[in-house]
Amino acid sequence: MSDGFIGSANAIVESPSVLTDVSSVFSSGLDARTKHILFWETMLILGISLGRSAIYSLLSLIEKLTRPGQPLGEQTTNINNSVVPDRPWLDVLYLVADYLLPLLPALLALFLVIQVFSPGATPLRMLGLDCTRPWRDSGWALICAAAIGVPGLAFYVFAKHIGINTTIAAANLSDHWWTIPLLVLSAFRAGFVEETIMLGYLKIRWTQLDWGNWRWVLTSAAIRAGYHLYQGFGGAIGNFVMGVAFGWFYVKTGRLWVLILAHTLLDVVSFVGYALLHDVLNWL
Repeated sequence: MSDGFIGSANAIVESPSVLTDVSSVFSSGLDARTKHILFWETMLILGISLGRSAIYSLLSLIEKLTRPGQPLGEQTTNINNSVVPDRPWLDVLYLVADYLLPLLPALLALFLVIQVFSPGATPLRMLGLDCTRPWRDSGWALICAAAIGVPGLAFYVFAKHIGINTTIAAANLSDHWWTIPLLVLSAFRAGFVEETIMLGYLKIRWTQLDWGNWRWVLTSAAIRAGYHLYQGFGGAIGNFVMGVAFGWFYVKTGRLWVLILAHTLLDVVSFVGYALLHDVLNWL
């Protein structure tokens, strides 16, 4: 790496988060009624997005655990599945809709929290969603993805070995020219929706409710673990650790793009790698 990038990396870690600097603004002057409204707003946002996914994920885990004669570790969880593989033109339309429509709750959450800022403020910069430092953010995204991905893969293999996780079949689309681009879109969808809601949105709203950093980070990580229960207990544990690590990084740096890109990279490797190499790496 160049000295310039290293200097930028040091600066982003050592400088206080923009969100930390303005957190007092979020929590000042709110009466009990307003806080009550904001609490239920977060419940509704979660209810139409990742909280809803957590409920279905729990039900999926219960179904797997109660499946007669088939231990959890011997089961397979399929994601990124074709809908109508015999009609590719319709299949791609279904998949594009499936990957784009979940962006709407995340965009709604952003719209709601942007109202917190006074006219003339720079909410995207304060959320870490500005595009003023693409190379620095991309470099840190690579570092974060590697730091989470390598031990995460090792833990996945371990969890499968001891029988607390299913085998994850990460890409089951029909083989067409659009298969890889759609898997990349799926990865970005997951990264944008999860990090925007679980970090950017909840950070502001729960700071307004006078939650300390560790309280909202751990709660957010627990919800993240919940909507990955469909994979098994290993997936939930791994994603809880990822949620804590990502939350800590966001508190320290305020750079949401870094974490969206890191999450996207992790899923691109998982989805595209599985699509290209699952016959070779079938032991995974």
